[in-house]
Amino acid sequence: MAQYELLLPKMGESVAEATIIKWLKQPGDMISLDDTLLEIATDKVDSEVPSPVAGKLIKQLYQEDEVVQVGAVIAYIETDGEDVEETQETEEPVKEEEETILSEIPGTTQLEVKDDVQEQVKSDSDRFYSPLVRSIASQENISATELESINGSGADGRLTKDDLLSYIQQSRPADAVVNEVAAESKPANIQSQQEAPRTAPVTSNPVGVSVSGGDEIIEMDRMGKLISDHMVMSKHTSAHVTSFVEADVTNMVLWRDKVKKNFEKRENEKITFTPIFIEAVTKAIKDFPMINVSVNGTKIIKKKDINIGMAAALPSGNLIVPVIKNADQLNLVGLTKSVNDLAVRARASKLKPDETQNGTFTLTNVGSFGNVMGTPIINQPQVAILAVGAIKKKPAVLETEYGDVIAIRHMMYLSLSYDHRVVNGALGGTFVRRVADYLENWDVNREI
Repeated sequence: MAQYELLLPKMGESVAEATIIKWLKQPGDMISLDDTLLEIATDKVDSEVPSPVAGKLIKQLYQEDEVVQVGAVIAYIETDGEDVEETQETEEPVKEEEETILSEIPGTTQLEVKDDVQEQVKSDSDRFYSPLVRSIASQENISATELESINGSGADGRLTKDDLLSYIQQSRPADAVVNEVAAESKPANIQSQQEAPRTAPVTSNPVGVSVSGGDEIIEMDRMGKLISDHMVMSKHTSAHVTSFVEADVTNMVLWRDKVKKNFEKRENEKITFTPIFIEAVTKAIKDFPMINVSVNGTKIIKKKDINIGMAAALPSGNLIVPVIKNADQLNLVGLTKSVNDLAVRARASKLKPDETQNGTFTLTNVGSFGNVMGTPIINQPQVAILAVGAIKKKPAVLETEYGDVIAIRHMMYLSLSYDHRVVNGALGGTFVRRVADYLENWDVNREI
């Protein structure tokens, strides 16, 4: 008999760890090839891990709710045959590349992890810190000494992202920051540094809420907690500003009404407005590439790829943001197929971790809920997010060669929230206006 080491598989770029949600097989159970052994969760996506071999599960090395690094051995499976060397290729823990997602949907955020960041939190202890934890610590000016003092809830006392965020938002002592500043200062400047120290993020103590006998207390689910953390972090990170425009999309609506039946018959796909919006956004990004950036300290990182995230509602009430990679390289048919595929698999919780990462710009369709406009929160580390409202028939003034007339038109609002640290009002306002122009100037005779 041979013993097979089951490793936590690599689940996509920038995914370094996952949480075990549920073991579907227990020690002693017989396993067939490709049987699902367990369910795992990354910051955004729940996934299943199939068995690469047939045999008997003899030992689980991690329990439910524990966090595991990619490439770690999570179980042993007894198989028929002679003892052989490990047949499953070991993946080294994924190094966080240019972007690391902290958020989970609009619920998770991306922070840059560079070599200098790792050095800032490097210590002499053997305690392990994930690239994401190191990045957050650097962003919040938490020294290695202070990091060592934080209790961790992960395996072997490992400090998790949630532990660090909780410490920052609720219990980081003010004197820790003062001492940190004083230690870094020259002796002659100690007094002035103490008078104006760097401060931790401004937080307020939780407000007590009275609960009556008829009230129901509902615990947030895992994704809800992640979304909550991500939204608060985004508002703390970026200076949010929102610009609005109203667009006459009558030609676009009439065109879609004209082609949708033949398109569905030919492509076996329904064409919605979302791929049309995404096409307009990609064109506008090419016109204004400084919208397609992220921020790392005082550095602006201009993205080469145009990866459009689209917020999708889940049956649970949460949201997730699957990403269409290189959206500018797809035609309208390709965008339609990508949008429909990602939306269906998002609702069925079948997305792969890599399909929710590395977005450079996000689109959210608040019109699908009947809303005419919204002020969305930026999906970090992006610097802009566009909300499109419901399309409504309204009277509008048209300029004709015979004078102004009032006509019934299909109108909609577009709202762009952007990071005013790097996107000024001129760029933000001009960009959203350009998106509206592409939609307004839609060719009603366009072939698809």
